[in-house]
Amino acid sequence: MSMTFRIAIAVVVVYCIGLLFTFERPPVDVTQTGYRGLAQQQVKNPRTEAEKVAANKVPAPIEAVDSTGPLAGEIYKNVTVLGDLPDAQFLRLMSAITEWVSPEQGCAYCHVEGEDLAADTLYTKVVSRRMIEMTRHINTKWESHVAQTGVTCYTCHRGQPVPAGIWFTDPGRKHTPGMAGYTAGQNEAAPAVGYAALPVDPFTTFFQGGEKNSIRVISTAALPTDNKADIKQTEATYALMFHLSESMGVNCTFCHNSRSFAQWDQSPPQRATAWYGIRLVRDLNDAYLNPLQSTFPKNRLGPLGDAPKVNCTTCHQGVNKPLYGNASLLAAHPELDREAGVVPAKAPAPQPAPAEQTPPQQ
Repeated sequence: MSMTFRIAIAVVVVYCIGLLFTFERPPVDVTQTGYRGLAQQQVKNPRTEAEKVAANKVPAPIEAVDSTGPLAGEIYKNVTVLGDLPDAQFLRLMSAITEWVSPEQGCAYCHVEGEDLAADTLYTKVVSRRMIEMTRHINTKWESHVAQTGVTCYTCHRGQPVPAGIWFTDPGRKHTPGMAGYTAGQNEAAPAVGYAALPVDPFTTFFQGGEKNSIRVISTAALPTDNKADIKQTEATYALMFHLSESMGVNCTFCHNSRSFAQWDQSPPQRATAWYGIRLVRDLNDAYLNPLQSTFPKNRLGPLGDAPKVNCTTCHQGVNKPLYGNASLLAAHPELDREAGVVPAKAPAPQPAPAEQTPPQQ
């Protein structure tokens, strides 16, 4: 047997072994979610589902306290966001946030030990204040996406000071100058796009800057004359769809009807929820996170100096409803489900989405 043949066999064996790791061994559960013949089904692996369930357990809420008494803003200095809470509720929420965000670091994550608690010495306190405002904003202005489940600090942080699912603008790998080394920001093995030959950073394109970049590239008519989208734009949209599927642990037919991906009236209702979710992410990055760029120290910024930002994974972390839709923490802390300074007599009624945020019907 020649050496060349032996090397060829070795390469084939290694390739086959690697190929085996791309498949999931049975059992695999398939759930039909639409009409037969349209691939309207979701595929789940019981083993990975068990891991997700374990990773999405919600901590028990802190015991309720008296909701009467003087307000925190009347007792403590420099309480600019939660000053509308009674003192006992304020301290309870501070304890909960510590448990949700910095259980190991404790209060010292935002406050310098031995220093006046009113001081804004640490950048983490300034950022945390803005994040509380952001949480209230999500729960009061974006029911079109979060519904009555809402979010708390724990939805993203899961006991970690820095959420696992954040992103920065990807500068790409360094390549040889010239035409031969130009990759157009794709054809690199990036986990964000399933290691496919797609643009490695769909987030900078679609998850900030409002509506300046259209996700929709498909036409609804044959031989269209008004569709200016090109192949590169289409690949960017595919990259974003990879992220959406991976972040929620679903496939394309969770939001689309395979017989006509473009048609809204033939799509599952989850597509409208996702439509609002994309705009929610843009809103949070544009209004809350990007403006904090000058507040973060250099070691917390990205390779190009941009602030950490959110995408779908930040909240969802592999399941189609964050924490499997468990709303117990928000129910235990209704102070995160109202606008600052507004004390509702009862749970707020669902508000309709603004007209300009209604999903297109075609």
